[in-house]
This record gives sequence, structure tokens and C-alpha cells, in this order.
Amino acid sequence: MEPKKKIKILRIINRFNIGGPTYNATFLTRFISDDYETLLVGGLPDEGETDSLHVLKEYGVEPLLIEEMKRLPSFQNDRKAYLRLKEIIKEYKPDIVHTHASKAGALGRKAALSCKVPIIVHTFHGHVFHSYFGKIKTKLFKLIERRLAKKSTGIVAISELQKKELSLEHNICKDDKIKVINLGFDLKKFNNNLETNRELTRNNFSIDQDEIAVAIVGRLAPIKNHHFFLDVIQEISNRSKKRIAVFIVGDGSERGAIEQKIEQMTLGSNVRIEMTSWIKEIEIFNAGMDIMCLTSNNEGTPVSLIEAQAACIPVITTDVGGVKDIILDGETGFIVPKESIQKYTEKLLLLIEDENKRKKMSQNGWSFVEHKFHYTTLVKNMETYYSELLNAKNK
Repeated sequence: MEPKKKIKILRIINRFNIGGPTYNATFLTRFISDDYETLLVGGLPDEGETDSLHVLKEYGVEPLLIEEMKRLPSFQNDRKAYLRLKEIIKEYKPDIVHTHASKAGALGRKAALSCKVPIIVHTFHGHVFHSYFGKIKTKLFKLIERRLAKKSTGIVAISELQKKELSLEHNICKDDKIKVINLGFDLKKFNNNLETNRELTRNNFSIDQDEIAVAIVGRLAPIKNHHFFLDVIQEISNRSKKRIAVFIVGDGSERGAIEQKIEQMTLGSNVRIEMTSWIKEIEIFNAGMDIMCLTSNNEGTPVSLIEAQAACIPVITTDVGGVKDIILDGETGFIVPKESIQKYTEKLLLLIEDENKRKKMSQNGWSFVEHKFHYTTLVKNMETYYSELLNAKNK
């Protein structure tokens, strides 16, 4: 008897930078069942970003890099990337092309359509329909996404809220074409050896026993709104007498502006701010923190908040993207209205001042995220979805 022919998947990602899409694509490539064969391709990070190729190496995934795949629009680079993707598709002959995030979604789906790939799937890891561009550009991007969605076999949203936004608010496609599949992560390493890792991090960063460690993890980009975060820290410095160590983890285009703002801030002697750039062993770093923050203007599913809850850290975030699907408001953290410095400060101050509140919230985090956002759940759900699409196509 001949061995069963494997279903071939070409998985295309925007770029291999630190963030949810990289982990999502890596775990789907590495842990999908033997019924499938996957080739993962993608671009490199933008200037100022740190690449995430170490993540793929950790899990034994060998990607195919497309240097022309850049985040910013460029007719020349986009054309080269599109033609390269067509070459790969013709050579690899995939049964499924699955694209992740906007640029890969546009070029990859266009190439797949041109090459008549049977199944074309796209995952929205967020969207650019607000807080990124002006009205004219946003309108153009919506028009492009509607046309691409119409020709896609299936669309994946990473949260129920995102599905509603795509179908009802932005009219990208009908809701019955969108499948909600949560992101998945290797979360156990964030929950293992918490006491040992906590001591290691607090020693490495000279965090005293009585200091409250507050962190924000993410790209230093305008959309992440670090200036809002620093305004909150200024308010905290004026109102709290607790010793507070603040860590800004990440890198990007806003680094210079953030450094300048920190220099101009008038902080009390009880508050210090440290910029760490990217930290590869984030599971060790997280264990040393007491509170994790996010202040973005737009998000898909913020990885840093899921990882923080896995490490039993209470979180505070602006009410953006799919955060309501990944946080139990009042139980594992707080969700506050976007741009409300007053309410954000109040919640952060509450956690800084109330150790019992922090402890109670920390106990709820792991049990909430352990199964819901584990990569095994992601892979199982995605395999089921692929089967549904293939069966419908073959009828």
C-alpha cells in the first residue's frame, strides 16, 4: 500500500520579528500532524527591529527568507516579492496557501490566486483599519482587503471581537466566512521555575525586595503609545511613595523620542526607569516583574499580556483589539478606556499600593491562559479548519 499523500501547506508571514505572528506560524509549522507538510516563508524585520529567527531555531523550523518582503509599501520590492512567491508556489505546488498579516496576505494571496492554488486562507493578526493611517489610505486598504477576502477560501480571526470588527464594523466579508482561532504559545516555560527566575531577574536588574517592578514589552513604535505610558508613570511618581522600578522592553523607531521624554521627566527619587532593548529569555525576565502594562492604540492579540498571565503577573491594558478575550477584567488584570490617563493611573496605583490585590490576581492568570492559549489547542483547531475547507472543496 502506498503511503498517504501529505497535504502541502505554504505558510507566508510578513516578516520574522518579535510578536504573535512569528510564534503562530512557528508552532503551526512545527507541531501540525504528519498528515501535513509545511514550508514557512517570510521577510526580515524592519530596520530597528530585532529578528525572531532564534524562535524558529529553538523549535527546529527552517524558514525560507524573502528579502524583498518589506513592511512598508514599495512598488519595486512588492513586485519582486510577489514574483518570488509565484516561483515558490510553482515549485512547491501547495494544496493550501495560508498567509499571516497584511503584507503577506496581499502578496501571498495574489500569487496563490494567479497560480490557482485550491485553498487560500488568511489570518488577521490585527488590522490597519484605525490608528495607523489617514482616512484615504485606510479606505484603500479596506477596499483591497474586501477584494482579497472575496477570493479567499477562508478567513481566520484571532478573537471574537476581531471577527465582529472585520465583518460588521469594516465590512471585509460576511461573518460566516470568518473562523475564530485563538493564538497559541508555549506557555509552560513562563510558569516553570518562577521563584528561581524571579530571584535571577531581580538580581540581574538590581531590583530590591521592597521595589515594585513594572514592565511594558513591545515594539517602540507610535501605535504602542509609550508616551501615554510615561505620562502615567509621571503621575504615579507624583502620587506614590513606594519604590518603583520601571522597565521598557523592546526597540524600534520611537526609541530616541522615548529616551528624550524620559530625560525631560521630573521623577521622584522613589521611581527609576530603565530601557532594556529586546530580551530573548523573556520568561526569566517576566518572573521578576510585579505588574505588566500595555498602552497601545491598536492591537490584535497582545502576546506580552498572555505571557505575563502565564507567569502569574497581573496586567493593565488599554481597551483595544482583542484584549477582552485574553484578560479577565478585575480577576487577572484591568482593562481601561483608551487615552484615559486618569483611569489607567488609578488602576496601576491600586496594584502598586495593594500587595494583596496583586497576589490575588496573580493566582488567576495561569489557570485562565494555560489551555485556552496553548499551541496544542491552536494546532488542533487549525487542522480541523483545514479539513473543513478541503472537504468542502472536494464535494
